Amino acid sequence: MSAARLTGTKYGCGSGGCGACTVMLSRYDPLSARVLHCSANACLLPVVSLHGAAVVTVEGIGSTKTKLHPVQERIAKAHGSQCGFCTPGMVMSMYTLLRNQPQPSLEDIREALTGNLCRCTGYRPIVDGFKTFCGGPSTLCNGSSDVSQTSLFHMNGVLPLDPSQDLIFPPELMGGGGRLCFQGNRVKWFSPADLSDLLELRAAHPNAPLVVGNTNVGPNMMFKGDVHPLIISPGSVMELHTVSWGKKGVTFGSACSLSEVKEELQGAVGRLDPEESRVFQALLNTLRCLAGKQIRNMATVGGNILSADPKYDLSCILAAADCTLQLVSKGGTREVPLNEKFFAGFGRTHLRADEVLLSLHIPRSQPWEFVSAFRQAQRREFAFSIVNAGMKVVFKEGTDTVQSLSIFYGGMGPTLLRVKRTCEGLVGMSWNEGLLEEACRLLAEEVALPPTAHGGKTEFRSILSLSFFFKFYMQVVQELREKGVGVADLPLEYLSALKPFKNEVPQGHQTFQMVSEIQSSKDPVGRPRVHIAAFQQATGEAKYYDDLPAVSGELFVFMVTSTRAHAKIISMDFSEALRVPGAVTFLSARDVPGQNRRLWFNNTEELFAEEEVCCVGQIIGAVVAESREQAKRAAERVRVTYDDLSPVFFTIEEAIQHQSFFNPKRKLERGNVDEAFGKVDRILEGEMYMGGQEHFYMETQGLIAVPRGEDGEMDLYVATQHAAFTQEVVGHTLGVDSNKITCHVKRLGGGFGGKVMKIASLSAIAATAAYKTGRAVRCVLDRGDDMLITSGRHPFLGKYKVGFMNDGTILAADITYYSNGGSTLDESSFIMEKALLHMDNGYKIPNLRGHGLVCKTHLPSYTAFRGFGGPQGLTIIESILHEVAAECGLPAEEVRAVNMYSEEESYTHHRQPFCPRDMVRCWDECLEKSDYSSRRLAVQHFNATNRWRKRGICAVPLKFGIGFSKGFYNQGAALVNIYKDGSVLVSHGGTEMGQGINTKAVQIASRILGVPMSSIHIKETCTGNVPNAAPSAASFGTDAVGMAVKDACEKLMKRLEPVMKAYPKWTWSQWIVEAYCQKISLSATGFFMGPHTSVDWEKSEGAAYYYFTFGACCSEVEIDCLTGDHKNIRTDIVMDVGKSLNPALDVGQVEGGFVQGLGLYTIEELQFSPDGALRTRGPNQYKIPALCDIPPQLNVHLLADSQNPNAIYSSKGIGEPPVFFGCTLFFAIKEAIAAARRESGLNGRFALSSPATVEKIRMACVDRFTEMVPCPEPGSFTPWAINV
Repeated sequence: MSAARLTGTKYGCGSGGCGACTVMLSRYDPLSARVLHCSANACLLPVVSLHGAAVVTVEGIGSTKTKLHPVQERIAKAHGSQCGFCTPGMVMSMYTLLRNQPQPSLEDIREALTGNLCRCTGYRPIVDGFKTFCGGPSTLCNGSSDVSQTSLFHMNGVLPLDPSQDLIFPPELMGGGGRLCFQGNRVKWFSPADLSDLLELRAAHPNAPLVVGNTNVGPNMMFKGDVHPLIISPGSVMELHTVSWGKKGVTFGSACSLSEVKEELQGAVGRLDPEESRVFQALLNTLRCLAGKQIRNMATVGGNILSADPKYDLSCILAAADCTLQLVSKGGTREVPLNEKFFAGFGRTHLRADEVLLSLHIPRSQPWEFVSAFRQAQRREFAFSIVNAGMKVVFKEGTDTVQSLSIFYGGMGPTLLRVKRTCEGLVGMSWNEGLLEEACRLLAEEVALPPTAHGGKTEFRSILSLSFFFKFYMQVVQELREKGVGVADLPLEYLSALKPFKNEVPQGHQTFQMVSEIQSSKDPVGRPRVHIAAFQQATGEAKYYDDLPAVSGELFVFMVTSTRAHAKIISMDFSEALRVPGAVTFLSARDVPGQNRRLWFNNTEELFAEEEVCCVGQIIGAVVAESREQAKRAAERVRVTYDDLSPVFFTIEEAIQHQSFFNPKRKLERGNVDEAFGKVDRILEGEMYMGGQEHFYMETQGLIAVPRGEDGEMDLYVATQHAAFTQEVVGHTLGVDSNKITCHVKRLGGGFGGKVMKIASLSAIAATAAYKTGRAVRCVLDRGDDMLITSGRHPFLGKYKVGFMNDGTILAADITYYSNGGSTLDESSFIMEKALLHMDNGYKIPNLRGHGLVCKTHLPSYTAFRGFGGPQGLTIIESILHEVAAECGLPAEEVRAVNMYSEEESYTHHRQPFCPRDMVRCWDECLEKSDYSSRRLAVQHFNATNRWRKRGICAVPLKFGIGFSKGFYNQGAALVNIYKDGSVLVSHGGTEMGQGINTKAVQIASRILGVPMSSIHIKETCTGNVPNAAPSAASFGTDAVGMAVKDACEKLMKRLEPVMKAYPKWTWSQWIVEAYCQKISLSATGFFMGPHTSVDWEKSEGAAYYYFTFGACCSEVEIDCLTGDHKNIRTDIVMDVGKSLNPALDVGQVEGGFVQGLGLYTIEELQFSPDGALRTRGPNQYKIPALCDIPPQLNVHLLADSQNPNAIYSSKGIGEPPVFFGCTLFFAIKEAIAAARRESGLNGRFALSSPATVEKIRMACVDRFTEMVPCPEPGSFTPWAINV
């Protein structure tokens, strides 16, 4: 699409795992004689597979130049676009839904968006915009049908949906055709005309894969390097698409998509007797959670089966249901049962080389037959299952005596597992508690996994297999009772375990303070204005660095990274790489014209590793080629010889053993901690571990380096949050002055702190390539390489000793923080400092001591991430409060309240004065608005009446420092130009990455200049316009940039004042022309010199921050004690943002930050192999929150009547603080687990590390099933993954 200059469709992952590349695919279906529309992932669609199809991209449905489509308009007006990188994909998913259903239901919208990820918004505003298409009386999307000034958006004047204006399917694409053959450089692609042609091709090319949806072969070719010289695509063979119903069941052609199967089965369940449709219902339950909508639209039922991957879910239930496969070849047809014997191993079946899977037959259920399917994944939707199961029991008619039993598991080995001994051993038994006990005993033996099994989580997987059977047992007991059969006793408190969690769309209420009635209606400050680029982002017109057209002669650079964690480089052989067609040159340290090494706070950082590598993923070289595909292929052929070095270690515990720490080691102390421990009623010691987090910005890191061929000048079009630092590093690398390097930043597709440091090194490598070749060079990291090379949030371990009174008052706490810094320093020391500076949160602990040590390990260096150590520091103290409350037998909110700062003039543990009044107000309002007291009682009642489901509720306050503790960064600059036509151009040093810094800057300029926002433009961030800018980070961007813009505009207005007074009735344009004629300068620079912040670490004192942002959050969750699954039920947030410059943007930041925290504390888990290689290198392995994870009720309230004299127009920074609120889910989960443990007689403390994944939740809910699975002795085996 880039060749056609259609750049709206974004490349986010290359595996169909994010939805950024969603397009609408339309084909004429001769079987139904209608045009079918479906959403699809462009990254999985080979162009040659699209013969006869019409592809509609986001550019095809509307633009700002012509006319917006209502979908584009409403997502923008609803504030559903922040960084905008995911927005075109969201638009196309919704557009496709409307083409099929012009008045969709909320469930339709939810399903349509299951395959689309967003890292910025938290999804709620996206749904709000789209649900206006549902019809009905409500015109708003905030839960209210009242259109008032306090609404974040309204429907006044929006474009109506008019299906008559939709694009017409090209009639010339309705015809059929014969065999098609496409020949590429490396692959030949056949599309057979009909079934006989397919069989001819299959017989002639038995090793060629058959590809229809390309959801398996495509990613394997992309990421695993699979090579297929010839591919057969039978998607146009009609016999493979037929669906036929008979008395015994339904037969699906193997090329029927999973969506088609789901739609057909839904209809069947609606019209058939429930006894007949049990198999169909079980399949539907699986299909609803299987992949995302786009994948289901393209993936076929035949492909799912023949992929022979046990995590693909369908085979288990199909095998349990006694489904059959019809296979066809030139020699004839045969029918085989779909069971364990059909699969020969992982990715292999017993299909003969010349055979094709023609169809799948699914039988109807019989009266005394009961069927169920189960699955558990990292998240409920859009995730491969960890374990899945299909189970069927047949009883002797009229009895509860087992006649036959079929149980199949996926995820318990390399292929489908049938527990034959268990099933045979239960035949003839009555369906009662005795059968359950015997079944669990047999299953525990038959499904036991060795601790070294592929995929890890072996105990959890074994326990899941038992839990699934227990659920099946209870379900069948219920159904037998409905038939009046069976005497098995099933307590009422067990029944909730049978109800699956329902995925719902997030809705909620957002409240904010209206602007004063005396404020001019033309003044936009304080009003919920739409992000100024929202409409361009919704139409795909907004440009990101990789959307820029190729420069003539442009090359591509691909990194060569270390495969060893600690080794000496013996040699690098790139000769074979340079023989790859299109390869131009190889880069290493010797090619750097300036300095390969630079000093970073007394620590050496290398651009290319020279003699030694210190982590897997360290850059040791780079290949430059004519295209990205050629560069990647060439890079794979670079051969590096290593000599392994010792020691090599990766975890915090190992670093402590080796005393491997970066300097400086930090300490803060208030009071006399040791003395205070002698005065307390109780002392508690413990620790808490927090795992790291991947940024997963939707746009991966990269840039375009363009040499100008004169005086060493070079332009960089780069995705960076700190253009000045990138400029400095590139100049140092090339050996030229910074004034020769110009960095241009239009916008980022997400940053979150990850595009501050690492992008500078990537830029220097691309610039080196451009310098060496004299040609422009583009660098775009693949998702996997981005995750491997750039790393993310630091893992933390907090060890503490706390002394407290019986009423929960904490008198002393001694905390040691350890972070895993990785192999180089990066920003780890500053991050540890922020953790220490936040270790008190909102609590006055009179005697508090903290030590901070950054561990040096052999992992890629961890870096800045939204919150910058704050969440880790805050979470440890909240864990302490949680444990103290449990130890005292008191409600956690009481212990939090009794320890909270309350004096009007309070002092932090680093002796910075502040007033906690607004923090306490946030806390009180949060408890009130969330109805905390009555809901806590409801939670207790729920837990008392439900054995296998438990709930928890948690509320926490927040005090978060805003600004840089390194005072020199607290500055901002801007340049404002007014042109003779009256238009205004604003340039500033901040980076727009979705947070709305440009929108707020325009609002500020509009207020001061008195011109509409439409007359003001911000082109880009450029080091040539605003030099030496601080990074856009620390929630300080708008504070610094806003003040600078204000300063520049006020200077201009002062110059214009005489002209305006002389001609009071003139228009703005006339004043500007007159000023020009009077030779008044219409250009002004603005500067903001923020406060000097610093900490004297020897004295443990200093004003570390500009001011504090306050807030409070309450969350309620429900867990499934048998599987570890959980549902976030409701979250209420009260946030002090001062006087909001733009409530819509601020609410969006609160929600987006919270959802990122949701991922940090519950879902997102990075896994490293024992030799230090990152295993989670893409959306298939690493899961960020999807729509299904958002609380159905997500309410955000901006605190009213709050003042902040320190910042622009009394506002407050808001980007980072809400991430911490995700911990409310973690502690609510821990509370729910504690309730489950009490059912098993366990009342003491227990460890739970973050994130609280399904595995950790299930393993902590100790019961008779967990006790059946032995725990291997640590150190007696090599684990699949390690906690670093």
